[in-house]
Amino acid sequence: MSLRNQFASVVEWDEFRDDMIFWKWKNSEIKRGSKLVIRPGQDAVFIYNGKIEGIFRDDGEYEIDSSILPFLSTLKGAWFGFNSGIRVEVLFVNTKEFTVNWGTRSPIMLQSSLVPGGLPVRANGVFTFKVVDYVTFIENIAGIRDIYLVENVKLRIVSILDLLLMKWISREGQNMYNLQANAQEIAEGIRADLDKQVLENGMTITELRVLSFNYPDEIQDMIVKAAAQDMIGPVQVYQQASMTNAMTSGSSSGGGISTAETGAKTGIDAILEMMDDLQEEIQNDLRHAKTKPGSSPNCETALDEAGKCGGCGYKQS
Repeated sequence: MSLRNQFASVVEWDEFRDDMIFWKWKNSEIKRGSKLVIRPGQDAVFIYNGKIEGIFRDDGEYEIDSSILPFLSTLKGAWFGFNSGIRVEVLFVNTKEFTVNWGTRSPIMLQSSLVPGGLPVRANGVFTFKVVDYVTFIENIAGIRDIYLVENVKLRIVSILDLLLMKWISREGQNMYNLQANAQEIAEGIRADLDKQVLENGMTITELRVLSFNYPDEIQDMIVKAAAQDMIGPVQVYQQASMTNAMTSGSSSGGGISTAETGAKTGIDAILEMMDDLQEEIQNDLRHAKTKPGSSPNCETALDEAGKCGGCGYKQS
């Protein structure tokens, strides 16, 4: 091996991981005969005395002497001594978009007149981000770190996601019990706010999605019952139309209502009865939700020691 090759080095990202946003090469001087290796999905940023001297984006293998130095703004006139070199930092940046799963760290308590103490809601989804401004990125992050991981970005974003979710969910006009219908609008508002935050560090949020909103089981049951209650109107209309058709058919044929029509009417009556029960149960749920502890759900008068209301006669079970 010649002395020339003995002092040469290979400048490459030799500790690459998929979750690394950047890695800084600074383990030795760059000497004559050294090579730069850029792999697909990487950019190599040369930094000298804290300033960017050049950015190389095309993957491949390059001779430092002939291919790199001529394009470096300050170093193009520098001469590498036989046994010495120049101590230059090379920042390898992962250029791909990173996808991160997120979820609320704790339930978001939303104000609701139907639920004393607030409505607890959780949410989860995904977001993607990438580095777009190397100068800002190096000044604020890479200048004081040797590596930067996706987890570092996730921790920062998740720390403010709960507040942003509360801001966009609580906007006037949002239906607290059907947030999924407005998930796209909520997600876009959060993405725009997050983008302002990460742009300060040279990154951008390219996409954010809310996959689902989750309510406590008892609230979810109330939502299902409310959806069933909404069906009462259409079923009543269907019943009236069916009865009209049955009477018209019977009149035109000279006979009464057929057995099939009688069965259909009986089925509709059963559905309506079920709807009435659901409606009554919903009203009871809401009344109990509003009732102060230790009081009657009918008149809100305080119960005595035996759990009985002296006003309406309600007896606590």
